[in-house]
Amino acid sequence: MFAKLKQLASPKSAELRKRIYFTIAILFIFKVGTTIIVPGVDRANLQTSTLGFLELVNIMGGGAMEQFSIFALGVMPYITASIIMQLAQMDIIPAVAEMAKEGHTGRQKINKISRILGIGIAFIQGYLMSFAFVQHGTALDYMQFALVLTAGTALLLWMGDRITAKGVGNGISLIIMAGIIASMPTMFMQAWGILSDASTGLLLFITFLLIYLGIIIGIVFVETARRKIPIQYANKSTNFSGKNYIPFKLNSAGVIPVIFASTLLSAPAFVSEFSDNVRITNFVENYLMMDSGPGFVLYIGLIIAFCYFYTHLQIKPKEMSENLQKNGGFIPGIRPGKDTIEYVKTVLNRLTFVGAIFLAFIAGLPIIFANITNLPPSVSIGGTGLLIVVGVTLETYRKIDSELTSRTFEGRRSRRR
Repeated sequence: MFAKLKQLASPKSAELRKRIYFTIAILFIFKVGTTIIVPGVDRANLQTSTLGFLELVNIMGGGAMEQFSIFALGVMPYITASIIMQLAQMDIIPAVAEMAKEGHTGRQKINKISRILGIGIAFIQGYLMSFAFVQHGTALDYMQFALVLTAGTALLLWMGDRITAKGVGNGISLIIMAGIIASMPTMFMQAWGILSDASTGLLLFITFLLIYLGIIIGIVFVETARRKIPIQYANKSTNFSGKNYIPFKLNSAGVIPVIFASTLLSAPAFVSEFSDNVRITNFVENYLMMDSGPGFVLYIGLIIAFCYFYTHLQIKPKEMSENLQKNGGFIPGIRPGKDTIEYVKTVLNRLTFVGAIFLAFIAGLPIIFANITNLPPSVSIGGTGLLIVVGVTLETYRKIDSELTSRTFEGRRSRRR
């Protein structure tokens, strides 16, 4: 670690340091934006004290939704649009499926459509959010608020692009991570304020921190775990080198299944907010809310199901087998074709089972924790936010490490010359 910091401080890494500073500056602007309330909104008329099913979106936006700031929607509309476009590539929309086969050009087209679709979703969500959170507004007021919120999402997407192009790491992911990290100091202060009132307050708080640290270590272990399937090529030596393998992640789906499940369960909750029917409201609260018994079981079941669905959406054993055959490759001891497809499916299903159970455990931990303690929902252990923070941190670290390694290699090569 210290060696990497020394490399980063060297004159050869001046350009990399500028990119890091640029990234930090953009994230600082994002944080400032989360405190700017939408123009024309009176804070006294806001109804954001109880976010309920929108708490996840609020956490990912650094509390922007609770403040009803210009960045209240965050980048979630774009994420939703990206998921829709990924689903559309499964031959649901033939034109999109064809784009996906065009390589880099096709990906650029899909990304452009995702952004346009994301802006459209942002406007719809902004209008509904304005209607739900702002009292005594007119239709024109809600239209104005929706436009401001949509513009905030568009600005965040542009800022994310700037980070990706001129900074370090994936800009959209870093913006989400920055929002989550921004809410962590407040969470720890609240935990200390509540736990310190007890006679063993210091011991309870240290235990809280140790459990939190243990969960982070577990997430790091799962995020970095790989199942390496060796690959042999007909025109190469039978001696397997370190590069001749296909790495499968233990959790290939990331946090997308949690977002899927949360979004699906949030729809009935959102409808019940505007419904005057007592039966509908009671049914949603008793059977579909995540903090209810049946709702929690449904939530966990949806996460596991979506883990399998999204993993097989990303990794297609049939295409993998076909690509291996085209390049003259095969898995030692496994016949090419159908046997290879079945072998990859088996490995993928076993890995996904472990990854899905772990993801469901981390996602459900805050709900369990809230029910067995007297801490408020804002103070939680585990959760989707922590998964995102650890995943993005690891990804950014790898990016910086690879930049430093390449510069070191180039420096050694120039000295040899």
